[in-house]
Formats: sequence, structure tokens, C-alpha cells
Amino acid sequence: MDEKNWYVIDDIEILDTPALVVYPARVKQNIELLKSMIDNPARLRPHVKTYKNREATLLAMDAGITKFKCATIAEAEMLGICKVPDVLLAYQPVGPKLKRFIQLITSFPETKFSCLVDNGNAARDISSSAVSNNIRIPVYIDLNVGMNRTGILPGGEALQLYLDCDLLPGIKPVGLHAYDGHIHDPDLQTRAEKCNQGFEPVIKLQTELKQKGYPEPVIIAGGSPTFPIHAKRDAVECSPGTYIYWDRGYQTALNEQPFLTAALVVARVISLPTETKICLDLGHKSVSAENDLSKRIYFLNAPELVMTGQSEEHLVAEAGKDHRYKIGDILYGLPYHICPTVALYERAIIIENKKIAGEWKNIARDRKITI
Repeated sequence: MDEKNWYVIDDIEILDTPALVVYPARVKQNIELLKSMIDNPARLRPHVKTYKNREATLLAMDAGITKFKCATIAEAEMLGICKVPDVLLAYQPVGPKLKRFIQLITSFPETKFSCLVDNGNAARDISSSAVSNNIRIPVYIDLNVGMNRTGILPGGEALQLYLDCDLLPGIKPVGLHAYDGHIHDPDLQTRAEKCNQGFEPVIKLQTELKQKGYPEPVIIAGGSPTFPIHAKRDAVECSPGTYIYWDRGYQTALNEQPFLTAALVVARVISLPTETKICLDLGHKSVSAENDLSKRIYFLNAPELVMTGQSEEHLVAEAGKDHRYKIGDILYGLPYHICPTVALYERAIIIENKKIAGEWKNIARDRKITI
């Protein structure tokens, strides 16, 4: 296998662009690599936000992964459709979302659904809705370990919230959730030091709960950057997500994790506006645009290009004088951030043996599937 040109598609002339393409053989390798990085696959609870489709979920399940994490009701429903045994909605359902979550639980009885809580009012609302539907929902206390996005600081208030939740009839506190997505230093040692420091109060809280006679609370911790650190802890469940497709951002920042890039965005040259510039059919609507222009996409077969402008449907790049590019040329782009890029596509085109072999529908990119 020509590893240098692994991404080349032989029948590329029939592929309309821009297109999200996925290489299942590399996805399978990433799943196996993930399993090899932890002592027990039962401690894996990968996040599905990256890929949003049934097919990748089933590949992970075939490999022995039975627990997953998600952020939306649509993602949770997709997992229910796949009959995943254990699903955490890593979100605190509020308002109509709570009603949908209850409907999800009753619609997919083969799946055990749980969710996050970080305050008493939300806990009471979840409990009341659960009681009205004759169910009891497992909940995890969402801890703020430095992300400053959601959650409650691990300490006295969090301890009290856990105790209060235990007294509510419709819910059952079963664990602690500690997402440290703010820690992504390129240096692994620095990353580990920050991660361990933030995790200390989580362990302390778990110990205090055990001392009060509660069963040992499950701890779900981390994302992709801190996965290698949490994977070495005893009993902690780990929630990497990007591993399954990987991207340019983590490829360059997390050198210690040798996952394969398994998803690309393919584009075509559609115009040559000046002597030195080329224009591609790859606008904001086709690749995640939250980063600086220079860190949105990296072209595997055109690494020298310098991005100079992007709008909704176009990407302009500086190619230099006497460049080789012509109208219709194909460029294979590796996104810097694959997760929001996938959300821009209703389907991923599957590439096997260098040919188009079908498609995976990204059904959970929608706000709603059926519920």
C-alpha cells in the first residue's frame, strides 16, 4: 500500500465536490488503536459528536465498545437506533429538550440513557418528569474542572447536590462527569500536570461520597487531549471523540497519539482569478471556519498553498507564479477541526480500495431525527 498517497481516489471524476470522504479501513484501525491504549475496553465511552452516523457506531460496537457519550438528542437517538446498551447525554436537558429526552428513554427501552445535572432546579425538573413517566434516570454530576462552561465546582456544593439528587424519586446519582477540554498543551508532560491538578478535587469528592456510604461513583473524564492521561487511571471512563477520524489540528498538537487521518474534504479548482491565485469550491459551508484562515484546512497534495480569503462557497489561495494548477484539479483537504466539519455534510462518501464504495448518512447532524 502506498502510504504516501493513501487518500487518492481512482474514480474521482464521478465525485461532485465539495465532498466529505471517509476511509473505513482507517476508521477500523483507529478503533483498534484506541482499544490498545487502555487496559479495558469497558472503560471506553467515546463521544459520537465527531462522526454522527450509525455505521461508525456499529464498527465500534463490533470491536466491543458498548458505552457512548453524546451531546444532542439526535445523537442520542442515533445511538438508540443502533441499540447501544449505555448512552450518556453529556448535557443537562432543559425545557423542551427534557421532554424529548424522556420520550427518547421510553422509545428505546433496550438502551440505558443517563444525563448530566449541575444544579438543584434542573435536577428537580428532571426528577418530576421522570416520575410522571414512571421511570428513573441515572444522572452524573457535571463538575467544572476549569472549562468554565457548565458544571459545578468539585467541593462542598457538588457533594450536597449529589446528596440532594439521591433524595429525589425520579433520578439516581451514579457518578461524576469531569470534562477538561481547556487542557490541550502540545507538551504531554505539561498537559498531564494540568490534568492531574484539575482531577485531584474530583477524586477527593469521590472519596467523600464513598465515606458517606454511597457506592463508588463512576467518573467519566476527559476528551481527546487528556485521553492518554486518564487512560492510565484505575476505573475512570474515558471519552475521546476525534480519534475515529482524527484531523490536522490534533495531528500536529497531539504527537503522542498516532491515530490515522480517516476523513477528508475533497475540493476542485473552479477558477484562476489572477496569475498567482486559485479559487476552490470550499467555502465556510464546507469546512469548519472557526479557526484562523491559515488553520482551517491542509491540502495533502498541495501543502504549499497559502489561504488568502474565504466566503460562503469559495476559498482563494495563493499558489505563486508559474504554478501548476488548472481548472478542475482535485485537492484532498485535511480539516483542522473535523467535528464541526462533519456537521456540514448530510453524508460521508465511503472510499474502499481507492474507489467510491457507498455512503454513510450523518443522520445525527440534524437537530431532530424523529424525536
